Amino acid sequence: MFPESNKGWSYEDCKATADWLLAQTDVRPTIAIVCGSGMGGLADMLKDQVVFNYKDIPNFPQSTVHGHAGRLVFGTLKGRPCVCMQGRFHLYEGYPIQKITLPIRIFKLIGVETVMLTNAAGGLNQDFKVGDIMIIRDHLNMPGFAGNNPLAGLNDERFGVRFPCMSDAYDRDLQQMAMDVGQELGYGDFLKEGVYCVLGGPSFETIAEARMLHKLGADAVGMSTAPEVIVARHCGMRVFALSLITNKAVMDYDSEEKANHEDVLQTGKQRAEQLERLVSTMVTKIEHNNNYA
Repeated sequence: MFPESNKGWSYEDCKATADWLLAQTDVRPTIAIVCGSGMGGLADMLKDQVVFNYKDIPNFPQSTVHGHAGRLVFGTLKGRPCVCMQGRFHLYEGYPIQKITLPIRIFKLIGVETVMLTNAAGGLNQDFKVGDIMIIRDHLNMPGFAGNNPLAGLNDERFGVRFPCMSDAYDRDLQQMAMDVGQELGYGDFLKEGVYCVLGGPSFETIAEARMLHKLGADAVGMSTAPEVIVARHCGMRVFALSLITNKAVMDYDSEEKANHEDVLQTGKQRAEQLERLVSTMVTKIEHNNNYA
């Protein structure tokens, strides 16, 4: 059959996994949280946890990256039913992009309405410092420019339309809420906003690449998030995303700096608590404020 069928990530595959999960837990989450590198502590905040290892979930990919635990955690956050991915999947792990984004479609089928994503990213904006938290306003999807889009292949109308709009991908009300909550928590000095650029990885950017991306309007660069956002919007969920700036992209040939994954995880540890507080406070407001619900 041509074009290639959606084997492994079809509506039926997603529905089978969603039904399996719903049969194993009474939690009916309306919010899904995807934890970036070193930020799995968000899941530890959930009460009354029901935990699944990815390897035990039918049709689910496996996490292969240090700093990504590979667990799906159901529970309540300040009374609000949530599901948390401790560990996500990336193009550089060798998965097809449709498999990487499979969990997002499963979330849709278990009743999730809002997806909150976090990632570790390199800072391109010269005003950003290591440890800043960037609210993502928009993205540059580089793999998509080369034809690697999670919506490529057969479109199933039960998920969404063939040609979804992306100019409103990141929910503006949730961005504003994050700014307001950040100010209330005293995070004004390190809470920024900007454009996230996704690359395939796993190699970090060359100096020429970092300079190019900066010229194109990217404030931060990473290896995740945008594919999940595209799929979440395709199936009608609201999206909010944050980047933790864990290193500054090297932009100068005279620099002695070198990007490395250990620094990324270390910064994640240092800022984790504040990031968790920001996200958990937003979760309570999504519940209590009808303008956001």
